[in-house]
Amino acid sequence: MPAKPEALEHHHIVRAFDEELARLTSTIVEMGGLAERQVADAMRALLEGDVELAARVIETDRQVDELEERIDQDAIKLLALRQPMAIDLRMIAMALKISNDLERISDYAVSIAKRSQRLAEHPVPKPLQQVAAIGHLSLGMVKDVLDAYVERDADKATAVWHRDKEVDRQYTSLFRELVTYMLEDPRTISTCIDLLFVAKNLERIADHATNIGEKIVYIIHGTEINRPRHEVE
Repeated sequence: MPAKPEALEHHHIVRAFDEELARLTSTIVEMGGLAERQVADAMRALLEGDVELAARVIETDRQVDELEERIDQDAIKLLALRQPMAIDLRMIAMALKISNDLERISDYAVSIAKRSQRLAEHPVPKPLQQVAAIGHLSLGMVKDVLDAYVERDADKATAVWHRDKEVDRQYTSLFRELVTYMLEDPRTISTCIDLLFVAKNLERIADHATNIGEKIVYIIHGTEINRPRHEVE
């Protein structure tokens, strides 16, 4: 017995909605991949004094901004036309927020790239290796939280959320060491200030990865984890 026209129409609507959701997710993943690469390249430019690589990081910012705009338009269209419910609604609403976090990660990577261009002109003090360690942690958080988004893995997202405190701890330690360097040798003040800004940018990148982790948990479970960590632990 052939399907009724109403059933066929409903099937087409559902399939079209699924395709639109998949396209929105794909754009988030593309944007996240660009932002992740920017962070990795900005750190490599810093450590290797590669001003050309730093320039490419800066140029990529425009692509990230364009993807954020596309996500905003697609998400608003889906909310207006499809009137989603439950997990679909959470997925679309959080896409708007996740894209904003990714755009901020991109901006911080650009800031690191600009600082690396300045630092390439001067000898860099020993604390650069501590900056590299913070960069490794922050980049790992970005990578893992994007994997958690693709896999819809709330446990992995929560693990990223917990790792943020280690970035904070290392940033505080580095801050103290750089202040000591500046007090002992005022000639290092300009370079140390640049490194402080780089480290702060990396700490903020980790914060935004943490934010994305919170949003992934909300998408999957409809619950929040953005409470003080001591309450969760």
